[in-house]
Amino acid sequence: MIQVKKNKKLELPSWTKLLLATILLAGQVLWRLLKGRIHKRNTIEQMWLVGPGSLSLSLVTAAFVGMVFTIQVAREFIYFGAVGAVGGVLSISLARELAPVLTSLVIAGRVGSAFAAEIGTMKVTEQIDALYVLKTDPVDYLVTPRFLACVLMLPLLTIMSLLVGLTGGVLIAKGFYNIEPVIFIRSSHNFLRVWDIISAAIKAGTFGGLIAIIGCSWGLLTTGGAKGVGQSTTSAVVVSTLAVFAADFLLDLLLFQGTGQANIN
Repeated sequence: MIQVKKNKKLELPSWTKLLLATILLAGQVLWRLLKGRIHKRNTIEQMWLVGPGSLSLSLVTAAFVGMVFTIQVAREFIYFGAVGAVGGVLSISLARELAPVLTSLVIAGRVGSAFAAEIGTMKVTEQIDALYVLKTDPVDYLVTPRFLACVLMLPLLTIMSLLVGLTGGVLIAKGFYNIEPVIFIRSSHNFLRVWDIISAAIKAGTFGGLIAIIGCSWGLLTTGGAKGVGQSTTSAVVVSTLAVFAADFLLDLLLFQGTGQANIN
């Protein structure tokens, strides 16, 4: 509830303040990108952190997801005599949902938390104030590079996760269910469309932007010393995860309409 003090000033709830601050920060970042105000060195550093720095964790996650999904799908499809659809179902599931969502969750836990912790520490130790003294805008120096790095690197990580997930599925299908790789790959080719790859990249870029903005916003609003940094970091990961799921639902409504066009022959 909005509380009214005796001095007639409105005090908004903390979550309302955080939401408004996050929306404002997102607008500031987009405006700076349109004006070409990009700190190149910081952007490259953050791209390394988000991309190569998170590659092994993302690929291991994708490999296990592909293998587990194949185990669950193959045994049922073999029972119904639909062996030729195993690879296709895995490929569209990875492209449309599993690869972008799970990769984003990995990044939210690893990178989003790092953003909140690093910037939050800078805030409580007054390093943000020092940037203002040096006539350096924290949004230009800290937030925009992180936002750009996530938006650019997450689609690449997602595509690589998709390929690794399919590879894991091929290995399980051959090793445990004697489904030939040729059959598996042909099924993937028949089901998967170029639009599925594009939609995966769109989703990943959107999720990356949300993770970066939330992590940086929570960091900039940190108060209360070391305890506040810990709370901001935890809260940033939780909110980023919820934002990814909510955005995934909205994007599915926009990107996937009508009936499917998979060729099961």
